[in-house]
Amino acid sequence: MRALIVTNMYPSAAAPARGSFVRDQVEALRRLPDVEVEVFAFEPGGGSPYPRAARALRRRYRDGEFDIVHAHFGLTAWSALAVRGARHVVTLHGTDVVDPRSRVVTFAALPFVDLIAPVSSSLASRLPPRLVARKLAILPCGVAVDRFRPIPRPEARARLGLEPNRRYVLFPADPDRAEKRFDRARAVAQDHRLLVLGRVAPSEVPFWVNAVDAVLVTSERESFGLSVLEALACDVPVLATDVGIAPEALADVPGTFGGPFSLPEWRTALKTVLKDPDPRVKGRVVAKRYSADRMAERVLAAWQGLRRPDGRRAASRG
Repeated sequence: MRALIVTNMYPSAAAPARGSFVRDQVEALRRLPDVEVEVFAFEPGGGSPYPRAARALRRRYRDGEFDIVHAHFGLTAWSALAVRGARHVVTLHGTDVVDPRSRVVTFAALPFVDLIAPVSSSLASRLPPRLVARKLAILPCGVAVDRFRPIPRPEARARLGLEPNRRYVLFPADPDRAEKRFDRARAVAQDHRLLVLGRVAPSEVPFWVNAVDAVLVTSERESFGLSVLEALACDVPVLATDVGIAPEALADVPGTFGGPFSLPEWRTALKTVLKDPDPRVKGRVVAKRYSADRMAERVLAAWQGLRRPDGRRAASRG
């Protein structure tokens, strides 16, 4: 199986945190036997990035033979269609469906791809049935459980220069992203030190998660909600609104809290967590169900389902 990933969501020297979950999926796919994955990543800004990417793809892969061309992010599907002779897949990540302007462009591309892959069922529910009939698969990227793992809290705090005996909670997002609702997290935290993951390098994020007593995922919406799984993979208590993967992931993990945002209930839930001097939960077993490796296996199965029974590459409708 030979696949080309086309995306504007990929880490770079200038933006190391961007699309790290896409990179994790690529690396997981490369670990699978008999799978060859090439990546074409481009910057999302700067004039007309999508037509420019399409021209570059057409030049670079004029003679390339791929079984699958898989775009990550809806607008990128248009660029990916420049590569002919392969089946086309697009993973939808949220903004491409929710943002009014992006939605129009994304939906216009869907008739030309062979498989439409939102990262969650809740995101799939936002798609017009006429556009996704008989070609829909739920394909999250998954959590890198090799990187997100339990680390002793004193060790994580020492690495980050945090006080060993202070109470810390974490807002695992950029406070400037309005839908993440930093205001809610700040209100819940009260006098406890609230840390944020604004521009933290991806390699350091597991230490920040392990350093805190609880993670607050106060989002209005989540297409998937990877930060919930990252906390669980570290066995760190997480409080999350009932969006994305949170209701499913937290259902069987005592010591966590999930539900609609209500300031009194969330403050009470955090107070309960902090009764333990070193709070931990048994969340890793749940996170492993959504590991990058297991999700990569789902992606490969979806790709294989697009091939002809004789194993030859099928002609693309793109």
